[in-house]
Amino acid sequence: MKPDISIVVVNWKVRKLLEKCLQSIRKYKGDLNVEIFVVDNDSHDSTPEMIMAEYPNVTMISLAHNIGFAKANNLAIKQSSADYILLLNPDAEITENFLTNTLKYLKDHPEVGILGPKILNPDGSLQRSVRRFPDLLSQILVLFKLKKVLVNNTILDKYLSRNLDYNKEQSVAQVMGAAMLITRKVINDIGLLDEHFFIWFEEVDYCQRARDAGYDIKYYPNAEVIHQLGARYTK
Repeated sequence: MKPDISIVVVNWKVRKLLEKCLQSIRKYKGDLNVEIFVVDNDSHDSTPEMIMAEYPNVTMISLAHNIGFAKANNLAIKQSSADYILLLNPDAEITENFLTNTLKYLKDHPEVGILGPKILNPDGSLQRSVRRFPDLLSQILVLFKLKKVLVNNTILDKYLSRNLDYNKEQSVAQVMGAAMLITRKVINDIGLLDEHFFIWFEEVDYCQRARDAGYDIKYYPNAEVIHQLGARYTK
């Protein structure tokens, strides 16, 4: 039976957070047929043993060395079979109705190729997850860690979408890769994640490619993910 959704989680040395991630999927998957892949980038933290013992229905891909985020995701995407794929960080947890709400939205809006949910910090506060596409000046300011210092900078305000209403569903340039839903049609049209990116910016590149191919990128606040921003493995 074809799964309703394929979920891909790439782990690197955060087994305890990964366990919480998988527990949230088990708790909130409801009646959906969920296909789950965990790709472990040579963590040496007993992740494969934990998966085999506690989650026998999860497909475990254990790697002999760290091949990077994009390449690890691609390994699982190639094996996945659902029409909708959720790339989920191991330091993220889905909430009630997340899967049913996002799947219904994507089925009702075939023009949408990538969907980003509302992302919350563990204390329930908003985690800003939408940005515009980067340019040289914005990245220089980010590189020098001036985001919190230059609170009224026009360049950073634009790049960080500081005026975005996170309670409003809307088209955006890019969404955070910590929780990103992609349709199979997009993958068939534009291919997999660019493996030249070891970590960081692979989601930026993918959103740009999807937009260039004519797909809409949507931020969707009616589905929430809790994300441990600042954990050892973050996106």
